[in-house]
Amino acid sequence: GKDGERMKIEEIFAGESKNVEFKESLPVKSSKYMKTIVAFANGQGGKLIIGVEDDTRKIVGIDKNEAFQIMDAVANAISDSCKPAIIPDIYMQTIDGATIIIVDIEAGRQRPYYLAAEGLQHGVYVRVAGTTRLADEAMVKELLFEGNNRFFDKTVCLGLQASDADIEKLCRQMKQVALRNCHSDEEKALVKDVTAKQLLSWGVLVEHEGKLVPTNAYAILTGADILHCTFQCAVFKDNRRIVFVDRREFTGPVQDIIEDTYHFVLRNIHLGAVIEGLYRQDVYEIPPAAIRELIINAAVHRSYLDNGSIQVAIFDNRLEITSPGKLPVGQTIEKMREGYSKVRNEALAMAFSYMHLIERWGTGMLRIAEMIREAGLGDLEIIDGGTELRFNIYRKHNAGQTPKAEQVSGQTTEQACKQGRKTEQDTEQVAKQGQKTEQAQEIKFNSSEKKVFDLLENNKYITISEIADKLGWGRSKVTYYIEKLKAKSVIERVGSSQKGYWKIKL
Repeated sequence: GKDGERMKIEEIFAGESKNVEFKESLPVKSSKYMKTIVAFANGQGGKLIIGVEDDTRKIVGIDKNEAFQIMDAVANAISDSCKPAIIPDIYMQTIDGATIIIVDIEAGRQRPYYLAAEGLQHGVYVRVAGTTRLADEAMVKELLFEGNNRFFDKTVCLGLQASDADIEKLCRQMKQVALRNCHSDEEKALVKDVTAKQLLSWGVLVEHEGKLVPTNAYAILTGADILHCTFQCAVFKDNRRIVFVDRREFTGPVQDIIEDTYHFVLRNIHLGAVIEGLYRQDVYEIPPAAIRELIINAAVHRSYLDNGSIQVAIFDNRLEITSPGKLPVGQTIEKMREGYSKVRNEALAMAFSYMHLIERWGTGMLRIAEMIREAGLGDLEIIDGGTELRFNIYRKHNAGQTPKAEQVSGQTTEQACKQGRKTEQDTEQVAKQGQKTEQAQEIKFNSSEKKVFDLLENNKYITISEIADKLGWGRSKVTYYIEKLKAKSVIERVGSSQKGYWKIKL
């Protein structure tokens, strides 16, 4: 029966949904599916399946006599349209008497792949959350680095100078961080001085015309303004990105902002107490070591080609850490969970290793997941957003009520420090003290604004026409509410109307 067939096609390609595209028949214009072929080669690979209805997944099959003709047409179109050459694997499969054609594309080695007719400037496509999209400038650069097996962080940082004194200062600071992160005196005794030669071997400096020049990794380690290395931290009231109670932005040397961010999180999560033997021990609801590792992980694995910030958000029910950049070639969430590590920034990783920020390659994720499970917080959630990677740790105390000062367990540390004040009123403005903090900003949405905001928050690439379709409105009505959201400065448009995206500024 029909349901049996549907079940089958889903089963055959289960788990590959992001990288499978269905076509009922071969489109007359090959450009319609060439973009997807290019995107598969630029990503994790994928399959184009001809003979299956896209929306219903019903197998319609193709005429067996035309199968070889179609296979030839696809092979020719790919060799004519795509650069560098993409070699597909094209074959037939019969399911319940119906013939389908599968065009299997492997993740390519010579990125970026593009449509010859549109050139490298406008013809590079990538897969984002199961759809094919034009790559933006940062993504094209990232693909170029991947294609040449080069690391962005080991490349000369244009416009940055480093004197011998600057280099010595970085060496001293790195040693201080390493000593600070040692657990014992024996460990401290093993910490060696960092030298310019050492920085050169890691790729934090490179030699150019007989001089030592700083790379992007050097810029990140010294907090030079040239590269965007920011952590945006926020505490939200409730479980949505609407009202924030406190938010801060940390910039500077990456090893310092890791500490600032870590302490920000600890100040804003609950501190309980357990009695062990005769001693009262303070215990955080989320294991601090897991929080710290996730923050470090985001700093070392993010894409620094992307101008986004690492975002650390604390909601009533979860801690969320989001880092910019798609997964590197060959990395998948499954592999990541198993402890397979793909290094995006090699020089940074070496420097972090010296500073005792990361211990062993790849074991980080396994350890984090284990600590979270042992704390009774369930599984670490990892979400691939296509252009960013998000990690969620769910909190136990997510009933959403304000902790009372009298109860030891379930207070946030920030509140525990201000005992004797009525915490009920405070949580709304926990942040009265800090100089950098802002008042809790309650942003009021009417229901129409809320509808538009929710759609933008769920899909930053959504178009005005798509919003209009989804809400059954006219385009002008959508535009009107988008302008209102812009005026409240909760969203902004980044890039052009064709190739840009919506940025949520909460």
